[in-house]
Amino acid sequence: MPPLKQLRGATACPLSGALWGILFLGALILSRPVKADDAQHLADLIDRHIEARWESDGVTPAPIADDAEYLRRVYLHIGGTIPTVAQTRRFLASESPQNRRLEVEDLLEGPQYITNFSNFWTRVLMPESGTDIQNRAQRPGFQAWLRQHLARNTHYNAIVYELLTTPLAGDRSMNVAMQSTGPLTPIAFFTTKQIKPENLAAATSRMFMGIRIECAQCHNHPHDDWKQEQFWGYAAFFAGIERTSRDENALGQVKEVFDRRELTIPEQETVVQAMYLDGSQPQWRSKVSSRRTLADWLTTKQNPYFSKAVVNRLWGHFFGVGIVDPIDDFGGPNQPSHPELLEALALDFAEHDFDLKYFIRGLTASKTYQRSSRMTHASQGEPQQFARMTVQGLTGEQLFDSMAVAVGYLEPFQPIQPFQLDRPGPRTEFLELFDSNSDSPTERQTSILQALAMMNGQFSTSVTSLEQSSTLSAVAEFPWMKTADRIDALYLATLTRKPRPEERERLTQYVDSGGPAENPKQALADVFWALLNSSEFLFNH
Repeated sequence: MPPLKQLRGATACPLSGALWGILFLGALILSRPVKADDAQHLADLIDRHIEARWESDGVTPAPIADDAEYLRRVYLHIGGTIPTVAQTRRFLASESPQNRRLEVEDLLEGPQYITNFSNFWTRVLMPESGTDIQNRAQRPGFQAWLRQHLARNTHYNAIVYELLTTPLAGDRSMNVAMQSTGPLTPIAFFTTKQIKPENLAAATSRMFMGIRIECAQCHNHPHDDWKQEQFWGYAAFFAGIERTSRDENALGQVKEVFDRRELTIPEQETVVQAMYLDGSQPQWRSKVSSRRTLADWLTTKQNPYFSKAVVNRLWGHFFGVGIVDPIDDFGGPNQPSHPELLEALALDFAEHDFDLKYFIRGLTASKTYQRSSRMTHASQGEPQQFARMTVQGLTGEQLFDSMAVAVGYLEPFQPIQPFQLDRPGPRTEFLELFDSNSDSPTERQTSILQALAMMNGQFSTSVTSLEQSSTLSAVAEFPWMKTADRIDALYLATLTRKPRPEERERLTQYVDSGGPAENPKQALADVFWALLNSSEFLFNH
């Protein structure tokens, strides 16, 4: 039987007898619920909590986004790029009542989801690799490990468990940048933290529990209840990792002492025992490392922090702002905007065994997620009311990959080093320039250098030229298209929508007049360049 996505597009073709049979089977498939109806249950849960707040606060929500706005949004959030023209035309032409859920399903089962979320989790787990050249060299191996798990839909708790418990002792002298021998491992997580207990404690508490306890490293936390002894008690779970070399970059020179479960606070004589952040005492087992003991506690459904931290992080990715914001700061004064919703989401996610795809299905099926970003009422001004979608800046990866889709650019294959994922080239140079220090999608700002690169940089200039842009040359040279049709095609390629009538009329006149160069094809290139540099292209909305 043909894939579901082929059946969805089949209605555009003349129908043979065989095709009628295929469509009949396709109709039966489409009439069934998409995946588990639990996803719709989660969507309804979200909408009930959000709508109750709107009613109590007198908020009028924005209308549901149209298909074009939704399609571009969900492609960027799940797949990391805008859709192609063919994908957009197919989606906009579909009359299936389940079309949005089907599109989400296609994305979750495709390679774009794996690539996009390997980038997402690398930014979360190895932020050092975005700012330090030496740490950046370790990204390919770490991302290969992530891709392996995302392709298998390994559940989140299992990913975190393997990361925390990966073996470090023994002969681990392989190249951690390429991981050219042996199984894929997340060793780079530890090397980028210099395998120091205090660095690992600060990172894991923030990433996996939303607790910024690092302020208690040198003294009691100034704004929260965390004490210095709590920080070092938590860091003691990593005390068994011991270097046997002075070279901090030599991971192979590490051994692990399983029964070392205490640390001395620096510049003090106080010795603290390993203790969980909820104040409970570990139950130690023979020949079980303290890291594994920590992972057993951290990734359970009963952990009061673990599930809340990840659902809030995913919510922040899809909505641009977290229920707790900043997303990894569950500190005392930083309370959730919707505490009951956060609690319900955390419980539901844990009950579904920390299934990331399940959570994404439910969240994107909610009416809350599907609201337009256009402000239609004064009550929609507060982002944490979620009465409309926030406008979010694209990451460097999203922007470059979306440009590549729009202009028809493919990275050249390097036969000498085909698996070197971080090799020099337009994409690498672009990502270095567009690296953002902000974790918040709503706070990403464009610098002057970035704006200049988009307007007249070497890459943007070449891919918007008639000679080198596959999209532009195809649209300009196709013989049976009217000018208005060419404008439509460029809008679909860049903004995932057709132009409004006034836009089409104005730009058709511009192209037909030839623009300043009195050359219609060059005028069409001007339109293409302007669309790629528009705020509508540069943001997710």
